[in-house]
Amino acid sequence: MPSFPRLAFLDSLPSAGTNGGVGLSDPATASQRRAMLDLINRLRNTGVQRDIDLPMIAVIGNQSAGKSSLIESISGITLPRSQGTCTRCPTECKLTQADTPWTCVVKLHFITDERGSPIKPNIIPFGDPISDKVHVEERIRRAQCAILNPNTDHEKFLEVVKVPSGGNETSFSRNYVSLEISGRELADLSFVDLPGLIASVGLAGNVNDIELVKDLVTSYIEKPSCLILLTVACESESYHPLTDFENQGAHHLAKQHDPEGKRTVGVLTKPDRIPRGEEESWIRLIRNEVEPLDNNWYCVKQPSSHDISQGINWVGARNMERDFFATTKPWSSLDSHLHRFLGTSRLTERLSAILAELIARRLPEIQEELQEVILQVQSELGELPPEPSSNPVGEIHHVLNGFTREVSECLKGTPDENGLVQTIRTHSEKFKREIYSTAPNFVPWERKDTRRRTKLPAIKFLSNEEIVDQTDEGDDDEPGHDKPGLPVMLHDNPIYIDEVMRRAQNCRTRELPDYYPFVVQAAYISMIVKKWQEPAIDLFDIVHSIVRERIGKMVDDHFAHLGKGGVKQSVLMIVYDHLDLAATHAKEKVNWLLQVERAPATLNTHYYTDYRDKFLAYYRGCRDNNQDIMSNIRQLAVDQNRVETVNRALSTLKELGISATVEDLPRLLPPDPLEVALGIMASVRGYFQVAYKRFVDMVHLAIDHEMVRGMERGLDEALLDGLQVAGDGAHERCAAMLQEPAAIASKRQELLKKLERLRAARTELKRLSV
Repeated sequence: MPSFPRLAFLDSLPSAGTNGGVGLSDPATASQRRAMLDLINRLRNTGVQRDIDLPMIAVIGNQSAGKSSLIESISGITLPRSQGTCTRCPTECKLTQADTPWTCVVKLHFITDERGSPIKPNIIPFGDPISDKVHVEERIRRAQCAILNPNTDHEKFLEVVKVPSGGNETSFSRNYVSLEISGRELADLSFVDLPGLIASVGLAGNVNDIELVKDLVTSYIEKPSCLILLTVACESESYHPLTDFENQGAHHLAKQHDPEGKRTVGVLTKPDRIPRGEEESWIRLIRNEVEPLDNNWYCVKQPSSHDISQGINWVGARNMERDFFATTKPWSSLDSHLHRFLGTSRLTERLSAILAELIARRLPEIQEELQEVILQVQSELGELPPEPSSNPVGEIHHVLNGFTREVSECLKGTPDENGLVQTIRTHSEKFKREIYSTAPNFVPWERKDTRRRTKLPAIKFLSNEEIVDQTDEGDDDEPGHDKPGLPVMLHDNPIYIDEVMRRAQNCRTRELPDYYPFVVQAAYISMIVKKWQEPAIDLFDIVHSIVRERIGKMVDDHFAHLGKGGVKQSVLMIVYDHLDLAATHAKEKVNWLLQVERAPATLNTHYYTDYRDKFLAYYRGCRDNNQDIMSNIRQLAVDQNRVETVNRALSTLKELGISATVEDLPRLLPPDPLEVALGIMASVRGYFQVAYKRFVDMVHLAIDHEMVRGMERGLDEALLDGLQVAGDGAHERCAAMLQEPAAIASKRQELLKKLERLRAARTELKRLSV
């Protein structure tokens, strides 16, 4: 994490951790403290107090607790007076000791909208600087009206002859008025005056104002770096001091958020109103014997209403206050060390020292917190979708090109084990096994012999069939799933040779005695082909589902972040329609292939006859009357002592021009009365070998060409036409597509404004670094 330069002058600041305090008249520290107070004021002007905890003093108290009078005494100005609640928005006072004539600059700070939602800080100077204290009260009254009426031009409140009372747009506001006051008699101090807590409202009031004011005060004092200046009036008719004053709302709130009293400064006001005989109870607070606070309790005496009406000035008020504590018992008789807790001047010096020390302690932490928040905001901005492009047409075309390019690569195939083609191949292999499992389960003996025969010899010449995988599980019970090297078990729906023979005889019409019609083979083949429709359609449906899912994910990847989601939905509809059109063509081809296979035919004569002859020999070798001969032939072929006999027989056949192997010897067996059925069985089984491979290949190719690869064809044009992102009006349509949701736009603006004020605050911190 980047670090800020060391603020070297902090080490020279005296601690305010003792009750003695340090006055700002000390030239060794006054300039450094003023620099820190100015820094905090500048940081507050950036609005960064929403994001990090800035040191500040918040003046709180119950309604009519003398809070306004205290602030007048500290600042030397007169605040607006009225019955009931005077302060209806925070008022920030920035006091600066300067060797220049007294001046006051009033500003309006709008940090929330009319609904109370945060906005970018808008700081507006309210009128020209004031050089005469007499005019401050009226300017503040007008400024507060401008704050309470945010939808009205603030200039009107400067122009009207008399500010209207009541009828404001809001009764209280978080927006605030700031007073930048400088002069020779002032201390360097900044604080914010908050509305007094109210317990009830009048007939014209709003009951919600009670909680509104409480929430407003809480939002300030709950922060750990807020120094709470708690004002408590020393007057009571309905409660006893020290026991019941805890029930005052301001005191209760301060205790709630600072239970140990580490950041609360107590101020007793109106000491002249303490009932006779109860002075000691309040004095115990000054001694810090009850309700102890780390920064103690203070007591101030402000001018009465009569004094104000007589035109007492600030200097006269301070003199009157000093005389009151010097001559009035029990205050005048307090131990000397407690006199430092009496009077506005001593309170002001103490507050300045505490605030300066708090700022000094917090600055390194503020630097770190600021950097952490900046990184967090940058991260949150990075998680948002890209900001809408200033070239919407180019942006939409760029995204479309990226999408179609990925679609093309995906459909052509990528070297990825989870790629589209690899996923489809798994289901294509399963489809191939399902088609192969429909091979007719011909049994070359009669049904009556089934009890003594339960399996056929292994079909070794099928060992070159890649479909036959002895590691496959779950297919052993499928009819016709031949395992080379293993006996072929009799499965469900076996077709016995006597049934084949009977069917052949029943199908004869006017043929010659030695001729049997082709319709017998055609019927068996048709029965097989009918079983192919369901696996073929299943493969089509699965591939369609896989492609649809992959395409949908790519649409989501490329378009989900655009606009309000309408682009994604539009593209999804266009793409799915395009896929469905390609799928329709593919399904037509699959149905056409199924129709074609129902009419048996092949030009692959060599392949067909080779398998027909092999199956004929195999079936012949399985017959009862040939079993012994075949057994002897096989025994001779493996018996080393008699192998010459078999070799001589094969050599003799070769001399006669007949090339043969041991497996071909069954062809020399004598005629079988069911030879016709054997021929039909061998013919159908041989044709199956031709047809199933052809069908498996063509179905796979048709689906791949028409639907998978076909999805890519014409996709560009479909998207351009469907989205209408070319031609007249394209710019407006593309801009509408990229318009992001209001929630995201609002979030982006909020984060950008936050980042702006954080960077502004960081700039201010760097200005103080040495």
